Amino acid sequence: MKHNTTAASGKTSGSVFGSRIRFALISLIVIAVYYWSIQGIHFEGIQGTAGTVSKSILQGFLHPDWSFVYIPEGEDLLRGLLDTLVISILGTVIAAVVCIPFAFWASTNMSRRLAVSGSGKIMLSVIRVFPEIIVAILFIKAVGPGSFAGVLALGIHSVGMLGKLYAETIESIDRGPQEALVASGANRLQVLRYAVLPQVIPQFLSYSLYRFEINIRSATTLGLVGAGGIGTPLIFALQARNWNRVGIILLGIIVLVILTDLISGWIRKRII
Repeated sequence: MKHNTTAASGKTSGSVFGSRIRFALISLIVIAVYYWSIQGIHFEGIQGTAGTVSKSILQGFLHPDWSFVYIPEGEDLLRGLLDTLVISILGTVIAAVVCIPFAFWASTNMSRRLAVSGSGKIMLSVIRVFPEIIVAILFIKAVGPGSFAGVLALGIHSVGMLGKLYAETIESIDRGPQEALVASGANRLQVLRYAVLPQVIPQFLSYSLYRFEINIRSATTLGLVGAGGIGTPLIFALQARNWNRVGIILLGIIVLVILTDLISGWIRKRII
């Protein structure tokens, strides 16, 4: 009995020692990665005008240009936010529809051959490799600057992410109804209609709304490269150092994003 107790105590001591060694190694690796990352940053000090610019930006936030909210004869904040909202809605709708065949292509349980689903996953990975702003620049060169380029950029980029989420949803469905329909002689379309779609559609809608929230934030930056939305007047105001106008534009973006999050979250809770 004493021998067993001694052996157990020795085993516990060895386990504690091994844990400490692993913790020390992981800590050294993390410190080395941080040190390597810091060495890659070329910090040349704070510019002499940093204090003045920061004070001006703060003054712009505290005294926003309320006259820019609505201008009857020109581009204003409300038109810019509406343009951003339209770009986000159209881009999300395009992606939510186009990504469905990609999702079934990439789902491992929808094909007997691993190469088929594997090629689908690779295709979705390739689509979502480039950020929205890079895709927007490419479309601006192809179709010209404006909201249409922004819609295409958000739509194509969102296909990659939504397709991945849709595919994972399809892979997690309950196989029972599908096997029962196959055993009763149903064809592939009937299995898809009565066994697969009823299980995945609520999750598809939830992911689409979540992606819409992300696209709202992305659409506010597309105007910086000429793809429409509130980003266009924002970049003009920044270039002109019109901090009061920058302040009202940023306040408008904050309100739009908060309202979108609240409404989208409420709808998603109702769906799931």
